[in-house]
Amino acid sequence: MPVFKQYTESSYKWGIWKTSESLEELLALLPHKEKYEEGIGKFTAVSRKLEWLAVRVLLYTMLGEEKEIHYYSNGGPYLADGSFSISISHTKGYVAVLLSEPGKRVGIDIECYSERVRKVAHKFMREDEKKSLFKGTETWSLLLHWSAKETMFKCMNASDVDFREHLHVMPFTPDEQGVFSAAEYRTAEKQIFQIYYYLFSDFVLTLSL
Repeated sequence: MPVFKQYTESSYKWGIWKTSESLEELLALLPHKEKYEEGIGKFTAVSRKLEWLAVRVLLYTMLGEEKEIHYYSNGGPYLADGSFSISISHTKGYVAVLLSEPGKRVGIDIECYSERVRKVAHKFMREDEKKSLFKGTETWSLLLHWSAKETMFKCMNASDVDFREHLHVMPFTPDEQGVFSAAEYRTAEKQIFQIYYYLFSDFVLTLSL
């Protein structure tokens, strides 16, 4: 389908693609189909092939031109021509891309709604973090904490980051969209982040600029 959601500011832009197409349908949306057929050849699972292609379809749709995505040794993406900083995320049925000015560390994360987050909350929630009710459940709040910490990690140039010990989301009350503060204690910089978030019917999105 077309872009599920897109947002553009002067210094950054982000988009979400809902993946409902087949591999052939996604390939048809890209120029130089053969190059992308070769790219998905390194994956075995069809779901990974769809995610990989959907990211490139979304990027092409957002910019109107082809960009080649490369990856650092730690798995972080970058554009071969250095024209933008980029962050990528995917969850069941969706992919998200964030673009910003070159040289900036940015992060985006998208997480499908699932009660499973309750079972693993002890791995990333600190005792001084606040779980809040939204739509009668704490699940949205837990998902936002998890997603925000994924976004923070993507912005950090650090390894061995413990989401519970090193990352702290300040108290906030969830709404359909908003912003809250968070801090990391892993690096010498002790960075403070502003996390922008959006709640949709079946997933959450967080990003940091």
